[in-house]
Amino acid sequence: MIGKVYNINPMQLQDKTKMKAMDRVKPAYDSVNISDEARQASEAYFLNQVAKETPDVREDLVASIKEKIKDPNYLNPERIALTADRIMAAYGL
Repeated sequence: MIGKVYNINPMQLQDKTKMKAMDRVKPAYDSVNISDEARQASEAYFLNQVAKETPDVREDLVASIKEKIKDPNYLNPERIALTADRIMAAYGL
C-alpha cells in the first residue's frame, strides 16, 4: 500500500492527472472513403448476381398463357394479329 507523503495521496494525484489528460484527448472516429471506381465495380457485381439469380423464363407467366390458349375463344384473329405485331415490334420490324 502506498502511504501519504507530506499529506499528499499519490493515487489521488495520479487520478487527477489522468482526468486532465483525458480532457485534452479528442475521440477519434474511423472513416472509410470509397472511390467511384469501387462503387461502380460493386454495383456491377450486384447486378451480375441479380442477373444470375433471375430466371430467363417467367414460368408463372408461361403457365398462365398455356391455360388461356386451351380456351378456344382466346385465340381469335385479333389476338393473333396483336401478338404478331408485338413480335415484329420487338425485333424492330
